[in-house]
Amino acid sequence: MHPVETFELILILFAAVIALHWAAAKLDFLPSAALLLGGGALAFLPHIPKISLDPELALVLFLPPLLMDGAYYAALGRLRRHLPGILSLALGAVVFTTLVVGAVLHALVPGLPWAACFALGAIVSPPDAIAARSVLQRVRLPRRLSALLEGESLLNDATGLVLFRFAVAATLTGSFDGLAAGTSFLLLALGGVLVGTAIGFAGVAILRRLPDQTLIVATATLLSWAAYLAGEAAHVSGVIATVVAGIIFGWHQHEVLPARVRMQGTAFWRTLVFSLEALVFILIGFSLRGVLDRVGFERAFTAMALPVAGIVVAVLLTRFAWVFGSELLLGVLHRAGLRQPRPLGWRQAVVLSWAGMRGVVTLAVALSLPTQMPGRDLMLVSAFAVILATVVLQGASLGWLIRRVRPEDRDPPPRVSLAEAEAAIARAKRTLVELRAYDENGALVHPRLLEEYRKRDQVTERYAGDAGAYMPGIRAHFEIVLAAVGAGRAELLRLHRQGLIEDEVLHDLERDLDLEEIGAVFQGGEEAEVHGPGEAR
Repeated sequence: MHPVETFELILILFAAVIALHWAAAKLDFLPSAALLLGGGALAFLPHIPKISLDPELALVLFLPPLLMDGAYYAALGRLRRHLPGILSLALGAVVFTTLVVGAVLHALVPGLPWAACFALGAIVSPPDAIAARSVLQRVRLPRRLSALLEGESLLNDATGLVLFRFAVAATLTGSFDGLAAGTSFLLLALGGVLVGTAIGFAGVAILRRLPDQTLIVATATLLSWAAYLAGEAAHVSGVIATVVAGIIFGWHQHEVLPARVRMQGTAFWRTLVFSLEALVFILIGFSLRGVLDRVGFERAFTAMALPVAGIVVAVLLTRFAWVFGSELLLGVLHRAGLRQPRPLGWRQAVVLSWAGMRGVVTLAVALSLPTQMPGRDLMLVSAFAVILATVVLQGASLGWLIRRVRPEDRDPPPRVSLAEAEAAIARAKRTLVELRAYDENGALVHPRLLEEYRKRDQVTERYAGDAGAYMPGIRAHFEIVLAAVGAGRAELLRLHRQGLIEDEVLHDLERDLDLEEIGAVFQGGEEAEVHGPGEAR
């Protein structure tokens, strides 16, 4: 394909992404499922060239920034509290699924070597971070359940990739050393932690010294690929290295990044993540054509139908078995007197069991299978079937399931509520202004500033005492603020359109109006319930 044609195809894909996202929003359908199905349909249109997704490039291009994004925004305190449950899913559930799927495949296709069967189990065992993100950002979950799903999606890819490598090696060489495999996994994980820690702190140190906000945003963007590639170059887990670096950067960014840089970087990063997530799913859909061209339509839907269906069912059921088996064990330990960890309860367990979407890692690893691998065609078809079933079936129905099951948040409330935290911030601001409002002779030189911050402190204290009673007035206040911003914007545009002000004045004043609007929308909308009173500001 000519380079210009390649670029035109990329533009077509982005246009398709926008159209499919818009259609999904109109139909209240999961965007990732719409992109997956839409990509599969587009791939078979006339005159659309074949797209082959290079597995190594897919992992390097898509996985690091999306893992970094999840780690950057991770609720570190909750992840630390629920680490045993996260490791149970990221390690135990992945190994369990690998074994069960391998056993099911061997029972359905007895001619396949055991190691090859377990290789497919490793391919389809880890729920995907990208697929999980695309679903979880659209639903509200209890804090513990959210921490389990987020933590699992950040770590389980490393487990699946290691299991896959050992299974493939065992298939091709005919030998397997369990002790060596376990030791190698520990070394890969610990090495990934060390590399991620080094890259994370080095990145923070570099960002502290960069003078230009554009350089800061560009350097921060490169941090994800730097961590992943450094981990792979050191022959340790690039996935874990990226996650650790992202957690370190997310922890220190509050001190390192100025507010203006954080706003600019967040806007750029969200656009980048949106583009990568969307392209991942639409390219997975396009990959269906390559798989079916290789295997053949008739063979894929007849000879392979039974084993593929068995693998899909096994993948779905093993997660239920692991989650509810863990619930049973926790219940026994809880009744025996161990208070931590507590069982989730059947509502949260059902949601956790159903939230096992697979995505780009499963497909990329399947495509990387050696050509001499026994049962390679069956593995490719099975991997795609698992992705399709989990993203479309589970992902599209997860929101409906959550609304029906209504999982309860059993975690104890935080010791300080958001309203109380905002009141503490207001007190700290007032204290500082009281110190600076007087000159060295004790004369009050900033009376209006002092009055303003004292008023904010008083109103915030009242809001913290009874947040619900103040919400109607807060919303009404910010509705007027937004209307005033709209009136100011209309006048600004009138002045510019009539040639009364220069472009520089337009941009400066528009930036001020934009910031005022963002603050009013954030505090006066749904977020006002948790982010405090607008009148106090």
